[in-house]
Amino acid sequence: MAVIQANSSLEDRSQLESGPLTSDYLGPQGTFIGVYDGHGGTAASQFVSDNLFCNFKNFAGEHQGISENVIQRAFSATEEGFLSVVRKQWLSKPQIASAGTCCLAGIICNGMLYVANAGDSRAVLGRVERATRETTTIQLSAEHNVNIQTERDEVRTKHPYDPQIVVMKHNVWRVKGIIQVSRSIGDAYLKKDEFNREPLPNKFRLSEPFSKPILSYEPAISVHKLRPEDQFIIFASDGLWEQLSNQEVVNIVSNSPRNGIARRLVKAALRVAARKREMRVSDLQKIEQGVRRHFHDDITVIVVFLNHKLIDNSSLLASPLSIKGGGSASF
Repeated sequence: MAVIQANSSLEDRSQLESGPLTSDYLGPQGTFIGVYDGHGGTAASQFVSDNLFCNFKNFAGEHQGISENVIQRAFSATEEGFLSVVRKQWLSKPQIASAGTCCLAGIICNGMLYVANAGDSRAVLGRVERATRETTTIQLSAEHNVNIQTERDEVRTKHPYDPQIVVMKHNVWRVKGIIQVSRSIGDAYLKKDEFNREPLPNKFRLSEPFSKPILSYEPAISVHKLRPEDQFIIFASDGLWEQLSNQEVVNIVSNSPRNGIARRLVKAALRVAARKREMRVSDLQKIEQGVRRHFHDDITVIVVFLNHKLIDNSSLLASPLSIKGGGSASF
């Protein structure tokens, strides 16, 4: 795992949980990975880091297993939980209504990989082709960012009576001229009209009331059977993918020692960001956080290496592992 800060406060959160995947400890063992790229402050990303996995374990226990429905319910409960926090706090802290987070989650269990994504983080698999021994890339998630034509089309289809649902502003496509992502947890001011008024600051308020949510919290979920040639998965916020292609990232991972690999990817992204501005990485690193956001975004990277002897046997009892990234626990 590696995290680097560009904003004045680090808004990314991340986690890796390995061990029992149900709260009653009777269900399967596996690994849960989460990358939460926050915006508008840390309230939403921190809440997701504190609650999504717990909600997931509760529903997995109820159903005695992992399924798309379990993941959907975990996202839904986390969204509802955060909106209730916003409701309680918003008169004293109205800014919390504009806090949101992209949410990328991966679950490895019983030889299966589940990837759930709301927002524009990305998961990429590295697979060794037997014939050539080359490592190829398989993108496991799609970004919900309206700078992508297909995503703009989907948002317009969902809001056929709003010609201003997607607007070009400062040379960037944005939902309602405000935000680039079309799915997130939080962003209550774009989910519930009750928050689209004072005391919310003017810059977040829409001129027209709305009856249905403008952004969606629902994740796109894909399910993959892991193959013996699947070597590793990279889960990262868009800060990494803005600088490096899928193939560049997979090449670095497959050609480097495992130890410190996430940090190596962050450094490679910083080199590209510095080169774009015709400056040295050492000079880029001297720029204070906040100002640095003009050069690159916060970057969170988790690289998970696959051990197929363990993956195919979820009943093997291993020591539980819990690691959190972001906040005071950056790597």
